[in-house]
Amino acid sequence: MTSTESNSLPLWVQHRDKVLEQSTDVEWRYGKFPDYTRSNENLAKESIKNHPEGSLEAIVQNLVRTFDVEANFKTNPQQWISVVNEKFRMSTNGGPSYTVSDVVESGTYKLLIGNTKHYKAAEENFETSTNLFHTAFPEGFQWEVLEVFSAPPTVAFKWRHWGHFNGVYKDHPPTGETIEVIGMSIARVTDDLKILSLEHYYDNTKFLDKLTAGRKQGTSEQKQPTFWSFFQRLWHGEAKPQTGELKVSACPFSALIR
Repeated sequence: MTSTESNSLPLWVQHRDKVLEQSTDVEWRYGKFPDYTRSNENLAKESIKNHPEGSLEAIVQNLVRTFDVEANFKTNPQQWISVVNEKFRMSTNGGPSYTVSDVVESGTYKLLIGNTKHYKAAEENFETSTNLFHTAFPEGFQWEVLEVFSAPPTVAFKWRHWGHFNGVYKDHPPTGETIEVIGMSIARVTDDLKILSLEHYYDNTKFLDKLTAGRKQGTSEQKQPTFWSFFQRLWHGEAKPQTGELKVSACPFSALIR
């Protein structure tokens, strides 16, 4: 398909830059137009797939990226163009189904990860979740389609999500590792390629295990006291604090309150 032909496709399955160019009078989260310059640069350098313009793979990739722009930045569901608003539902690993309003309120991280050992969706909101992963992946958490298995109206596809763990995650230090998530999704779409439903399937714990592999900052191994170490402290008068010596606070947050 030529560039001219691809431009005749619906706006929501064209490149997200084109979608943003034609997004006027939109109620943007944070009150400003999102900037994907750095993301585009990283995708150009790090994508392992280069789908021909107008191919089914490129169309599916563009559609999901448009959805991602809207899920993260458009706060008025009526201004979304990638979905059939009143019918749209999204689920992960066979879990609960969420509406567009749910996505606007909670964000994709909460709804796609859920409650796990290292991430508790119930304890997070849109802002805290976004901040967690933007901090952990300061260069961005990129996404691309790897393979498409079936054509509309039911589109099954395999995808890759990746980023460089160069920031802190919940006080766990960065490792610099490139963390990759591989998953599959099923998108049911209309004749004009708007999303009716999205079902995602992936291991939602594996990449969190990698983010939490390092010991939390500010913690250290505590050795079990031995009889000899206790005797030494007693001999030197250290078993009890001397008169006037400040006792160490039992409050776990005492180190922060200074």
